Amino acid sequence: MIEGDRELSAVIQELWDNDVNRLRPGIDYRINLQGKAGSLAGFADDNDRAGLPLFTFVDENIFKKETFLAFISLLDNYESDTGEPEIVTPEEELENHKFLDSILKTPTMKMAHRYLVGKHLSPEDTTDFKKQLYHIWFELYARRGSSKPDSSGFEHVFVGETRGGRTVIGFHNWIQLYLQEKLGHIDYKGYSVNANSPQPDENKHILALQFSWKNGIKPKGSIFIGVSPEFEFALYTLCFLTSPNERVKVSFSVYELEIVCHHYNQKHIGTTYPVLVKYLKL
Repeated sequence: MIEGDRELSAVIQELWDNDVNRLRPGIDYRINLQGKAGSLAGFADDNDRAGLPLFTFVDENIFKKETFLAFISLLDNYESDTGEPEIVTPEEELENHKFLDSILKTPTMKMAHRYLVGKHLSPEDTTDFKKQLYHIWFELYARRGSSKPDSSGFEHVFVGETRGGRTVIGFHNWIQLYLQEKLGHIDYKGYSVNANSPQPDENKHILALQFSWKNGIKPKGSIFIGVSPEFEFALYTLCFLTSPNERVKVSFSVYELEIVCHHYNQKHIGTTYPVLVKYLKL
């Protein structure tokens, strides 16, 4: 691991240790992994290796917490199909600001901010830092194949989008996954592993999976499960601002991960998500 990654890992470990709103596997939520997803993405029932939902239980009291409440209010603000221009209403803009205000009060975002200021990558003033976050995550841009602003980093990563009505892109958040599955919009197809990745574990906080959403399929997606919105936001912002590379390898807790982070015009987040490399022995 290169020195920068080691330093970043230490910061992320600190974020992890201070993520007071993280849910506990098997206590605050339970998942049912079932079978390994088929390699071909299709809609036929014979490709479905999971007859039951992924989530068997989530203690929804967590959703009453300020950051979760503010996060969930953003999930219905977007047109899922790329190519459909996004119109941001004054009310939605207010909700974006309310979400940023809520996470900026948390220990995890304060730590991320302090680190970025020390690296001269973010302004020290909280108001200016919030503007930087808004620019990175919420400003609209035109995704590939579109002529009008139809996407944002937040929409792609946390809400999910569809391309051509048949393919799901982005969608790397467990809260959105749980809520959409509860509404009957998600059909979990099974977990994804390849020759190099470890078997998933129902008591760990990361999962690669296949699912369909609305009329589209996500052949393989990777998400954290049970973490707070502020942890993911802090982690991905750190990786976006500190690393010019599209993949940064970090270790914390029992996880060695690659955080994939694609920049869009070096100004916005195109996509970002975790890839499990291995479990670490403590």
